[in-house]
Amino acid sequence: MTTRILFVCLGNICRSPAAEGVFRSLAPEVETDSAGTGDWHIGEPPYAPMQRAAKARGLDIFGLRARQFHADDFVDFDLIIGMDDTNIADIERLRPAGSDTAVKRLTDFAPNARMDHVPDPYYTRDFDSVLDLIEEAAGGLRAAL
Repeated sequence: MTTRILFVCLGNICRSPAAEGVFRSLAPEVETDSAGTGDWHIGEPPYAPMQRAAKARGLDIFGLRARQFHADDFVDFDLIIGMDDTNIADIERLRPAGSDTAVKRLTDFAPNARMDHVPDPYYTRDFDSVLDLIEEAAGGLRAAL
């Protein structure tokens, strides 16, 4: 059975598509997707500065398109990964009764990280540090599977 993992952030244009791209490069056999808890960017590609930062590391995430997280994702995925505690809370608010789908923070897989969440580079403008953290955590997630 194929493992299915969903990466979730706020708008699905920076952190979650970057996490999806990084993880796909590490584990192409795993089904992945990404989503945002908000609906502002539905159908849009990842934010151009994040695309450039990812491209500089050999990752092409341009083909990804933003979508909104929905309750059906608890059925469609085996593991849902949020980027911060607000994302986790927003995800959990939509959890259907009886669902036991695991929901974790990406940084749960990076025990040596200096932070317990992935900062939003849309606001911090620090795309490279965010990608460093995502790469570390994605490696830990890959090892945990």
